[in-house]
Amino acid sequence: MRNAKRNQQLTRSKVVLLLFLSWAFYGSAQIADQPNSEFSESETVQQTETLWEIKAYKMAEKLLDVKAIDKDGKLHDVLAIQYGDDISLLDVKAFIQDQRLPVKLIIKNGERYYPVKAIDNNGTLIDIKAITQEGEILPIKGVSKSGNIVHLRAIKDDRIFYNIIAISPDGEFNHVKGVKMLDNPVETIINGVSIFAHIKSIK
Repeated sequence: MRNAKRNQQLTRSKVVLLLFLSWAFYGSAQIADQPNSEFSESETVQQTETLWEIKAYKMAEKLLDVKAIDKDGKLHDVLAIQYGDDISLLDVKAFIQDQRLPVKLIIKNGERYYPVKAIDNNGTLIDIKAITQEGEILPIKGVSKSGNIVHLRAIKDDRIFYNIIAISPDGEFNHVKGVKMLDNPVETIINGVSIFAHIKSIK
């Protein structure tokens, strides 16, 4: 039991270290409200990248697509972005028109679970949903927290839960989780929206 707890603590420490190194390279998450930050502007690709599909997964069932749905009901891709060869920690973005918008867990404001939303440059929230083979639209929420990791699920009928994963073109997969760096409920503010946790694809 002690070994399991120690391994869990080491895993969480690795995630925090990877996040710290990632932000040290790409910029601090705590200045995300400024116009030129990585969170509020479309990104310029400066190196080779691989795009991973985001799916909802449940044992013995088909994978469900995960999409951003705008106010007009149009579907947009939600993808994890791999830069170079490192697959340990990937950004997750909504690809809407010519922009790559941040996908975050936002403050729940009295709701049971934390909603997953994309955020545009004006602070408008865009739904992130899983879609069944029959076209049913399922909400994706942050349902529980283990240390600094928030577990995401697509929820059907308030009782069936799907895991959220990222799949590479080569068939590798990562978990998709919420990640907190701070103990405060509000992790940061992006374009006026209070953020509970960042969403990452984690090996």
